[in-house]
Amino acid sequence: MYEDKKNDVCNFPLSLSECDNKPHKPNVSIGKIYTKVPVVLAELTVQVNLDACIKFPTPVLEIKDVKKQIKLVQCRLLLPTNKLFIKGFVRKNIQYASPITGPDCDLSTISSTINSLTVDVPFSCVTEIKHYLRKPVQPAINKRSEFDFLISDALPSGFPEKDDFLSSDLSQFHQNSTQYYNELPFCELISSNIIEWDEAINRSPLAKNAPIGEGIFTQIEEKMVVDITLKVLQNQQIRVSSTTNDDCDEYC
Repeated sequence: MYEDKKNDVCNFPLSLSECDNKPHKPNVSIGKIYTKVPVVLAELTVQVNLDACIKFPTPVLEIKDVKKQIKLVQCRLLLPTNKLFIKGFVRKNIQYASPITGPDCDLSTISSTINSLTVDVPFSCVTEIKHYLRKPVQPAINKRSEFDFLISDALPSGFPEKDDFLSSDLSQFHQNSTQYYNELPFCELISSNIIEWDEAINRSPLAKNAPIGEGIFTQIEEKMVVDITLKVLQNQQIRVSSTTNDDCDEYC
């Protein structure tokens, strides 16, 4: 009995009481202020064309429904170029009817089970950003430079006594290195639109006494036109100004 109560994570109250609240006036700094915020570099719609083959684990009588979702795993603006690399998947959940066949089945009617198949259709492409809402901050280049110090030493025999050996010291190494930690542009997914066309490529009819026109298949070829709308952003330092700290209309 104790274990059952302990594992009962859905023991919520049946009703919720109303909570009161009151607005607060924000504390706003006045004047010219420097801040670092995500800045929209570009907003664009990328079109990807796909052609894929999907295999089903059981025979398919007909497809009932297909749910689709875009999954991006990479969206990278390759600075200092304008090329945007995009990689991802179209997640498809396909609900389909699979006929029940057996020695005792009456093929004049068809009984089916509803099954589900989830597949990821991969895609990747490269597109060029031709219009920026705001130019990206280009990455600063790391620098490394070496320097030496002069040494003066006596020469061995065979050289004039008034002359000295002048050079740098090979037993020492001196370097000045500078490394910059640049802000990497990133993406936000806004929306997607998918137009698809699925058709069976190995459909075969059922037995002769089955209803006319009925058949089964295990493979479909699908063509998709995928429109992906996204934003490309980068954290940048900007200056904003405020001339007053008066209450806004919300508090009047």
